[in-house]
Amino acid sequence: MSTSQKEAKRHPLLTPHTPAEFDFQHIIYEKYNHRAKITINRPQKHNAFDFATMREMTKAVEDAAWDDATGVLIITGAGEKAFCTGADLSEQAAYFLDTPRDYWKWMSAFIEFHDKMRNLGKPSIARLNGIVVGGGNEINMACDLAVAADDIYIRQVGAAHGSVAAAGATQWLPLIVGDRRAREILLLCEEIPVQKALEWGLVNQVVPRGQLDEAVETMADKLLQKLPECTRYTKQQLNFWRDFSWGITLPHARDWLTIHSGSTETIEGTRAFVEKRRPNYAKLREDLS
Repeated sequence: MSTSQKEAKRHPLLTPHTPAEFDFQHIIYEKYNHRAKITINRPQKHNAFDFATMREMTKAVEDAAWDDATGVLIITGAGEKAFCTGADLSEQAAYFLDTPRDYWKWMSAFIEFHDKMRNLGKPSIARLNGIVVGGGNEINMACDLAVAADDIYIRQVGAAHGSVAAAGATQWLPLIVGDRRAREILLLCEEIPVQKALEWGLVNQVVPRGQLDEAVETMADKLLQKLPECTRYTKQQLNFWRDFSWGITLPHARDWLTIHSGSTETIEGTRAFVEKRRPNYAKLREDLS
C-alpha cells in the first residue's frame, strides 16, 4: 500500500459504526469476527416485519456494506418458530388498506431494502431457523446462500391472502427452481418441506437444528477465505438476470399493488388473516359472476 493510501482521510459519514450506535428497537444487530448479523426480533409476530423493522434492516444492511471490516452478512429471525413470515398484515390492515399513497411509500421502502441487499457487495447467508413465508422467502432469496434447520418449511401465500409476490418471488423463483416449480409454489401456496426446498435449490444446506449455528459459521468462514473485490464483482455478474427481471417489473408492480391495496380481494385476504379465518373465496367468485 502506498503512503498516499495510508494517509488518505475517510469521510466522517463513512466511518464504521458500532451496532450500539444505532439503538435499533426491532432488530438485533451484531458485528463479530468480520461478520455482521441481523436478527429480526419480533418472535411474538413470527418475525413478520412492520414498517419500522424494515427501515432498521435497511440501515443495518447499508452499514454492513460500507464497513470494510465486515466480510459476510447473516440474516435470521429470533426464536425457533420463524425465520420471517413477511409483512405484518395487522399493520397493513390498520394503516395501508385505506391509504394507497402510504402503501406506495411502504412498497418503496421494501424495494430499497432489496436493492441494498442485492448491491451489498459482500456475500450474505440466510440462517433459516424457522418457517419461511411470503416476504420472508423473498428475504431468503435476496441472500446469496441459505442454511436451514431440518424441521422448517417454505411457503408463498400472496395469491391466497390478497397480494402478489412481486417483490422477488415472481421474478426470482423461476430462475432458482425453474418455471414449473415456481408456478407450483406461487399458485398453489402450499408448504414446501425443507428437504424438497433443498432438492429444488431454494436452500443450500439442511442440518439438524442443533447444528444450525455451526453450519452457518462454517459457511461464513469459507466465504471469508475469498478475495473481497473479486467476490464483489462476482456477485455483480451473478445478479444480471435478477437485476434484469427486477428492473423491468418492480416499478409496475409497486403501482399495481398500490392501486389494489384497497381492493375487495386484498381487504378480504388481510382481514381474514387478522381474524384468524380462511378468506371467503367462494363469495368473492360469486360477487364477480
